[in-house]
Amino acid sequence: MTGWGRKDAVSIILREHQQLTTAIGGMLRFVRLRENGSTTPGLAVLRSILYYIREYPERIHHPKEERYLFARIRARTTEIDDVLNDLDRQHAEGEAKVRDLEDALTRYELTGISALPALSDRVQQYVTFYANHRRIEEDVVLPVALRTLTAEDWAEVDAAFGANRDPFEGVELEDDLDKLYRMIANIIPEVRA
Repeated sequence: MTGWGRKDAVSIILREHQQLTTAIGGMLRFVRLRENGSTTPGLAVLRSILYYIREYPERIHHPKEERYLFARIRARTTEIDDVLNDLDRQHAEGEAKVRDLEDALTRYELTGISALPALSDRVQQYVTFYANHRRIEEDVVLPVALRTLTAEDWAEVDAAFGANRDPFEGVELEDDLDKLYRMIANIIPEVRA
């Protein structure tokens, strides 16, 4: 059981949120280290973080939230329809923000230090964007879900979040992304102020 009084989908959602927060924090630390002139791993690490963000939250986590969790909430109550609609928009906006981050990283790779401020700005915007997004899901959506969804609803949501598979190869995608996450979380040192 979690502090939310459930396990399964809720604990998976919270774990995925925490993993994404860690990856985003690694991206921010990486850019700050570069701004300070400190030694960092190669830019492939930053590219790996963006890959993780694009593949896991944007292609697995968010679509499952929309298709299963948000849909089941909408079937039970209309009290947070505006919030859910806004989160759906944020999911689409998040994909565009990741593309912008990838573009800013490519410009930095090609032009060097002069492009670092733009990359840093985009990273900070994404950090702020995601922190707000996570807060809404955890402080508004999950409490409503816990209050309104039935056992049958949770069975469907739990099954969906428990089965993260690569649709192209039929292998466990979650295992590969978990390995990538561990690499990201361990490779970039904390920035000391």
